[in-house]
Amino acid sequence: MKDYIYTIGAVLPMLIITWYCSNLLDERWEEYRILQEQLWECQDGNLEDGTFRTHVTLTMYHPTKNQTDSTPNITADGTKINIWKASEYRYVAVSRDLLSRWGGPLEYGDWIVIEGAGKNSGVYQIRDTMNPKWTKRVDILKTPGSKQFKYTDITLTRYGSRSEAMASADY
Repeated sequence: MKDYIYTIGAVLPMLIITWYCSNLLDERWEEYRILQEQLWECQDGNLEDGTFRTHVTLTMYHPTKNQTDSTPNITADGTKINIWKASEYRYVAVSRDLLSRWGGPLEYGDWIVIEGAGKNSGVYQIRDTMNPKWTKRVDILKTPGSKQFKYTDITLTRYGSRSEAMASADY
């Protein structure tokens, strides 16, 4: 009987502490989510006309198993591609912090304009997701064998439609 009481005496405080910490984490996560939304609105963020603008790091990736998952010919939104024509699609992968499913302002299928990346500037469509380790980053899908590149402080702008994005692109 004493062992039973000692066990309850040891387990009960652990359960109470676990419950308390879990609630505390939930509250902090909600505060973080609200602050992140406010940050998007204050920094860059949604402009009055409904567009969204921010600054990102721009890199590129090849549709290969080394750089994607086991299905390099299928993007995260389910789009099937021809690996050897990847550069022709003008698709991008964005970091998870930018996608709405993880609290960001962008959706699969959104048309974006990349500015400040030389010949890699232009209109692209969001079709893929990057590894969770990256933030504020965009990867352009390129055919295997294309030269690697990296640009920092690139302007990304999301417009409501492809025609708006094309009209605003400065190329």
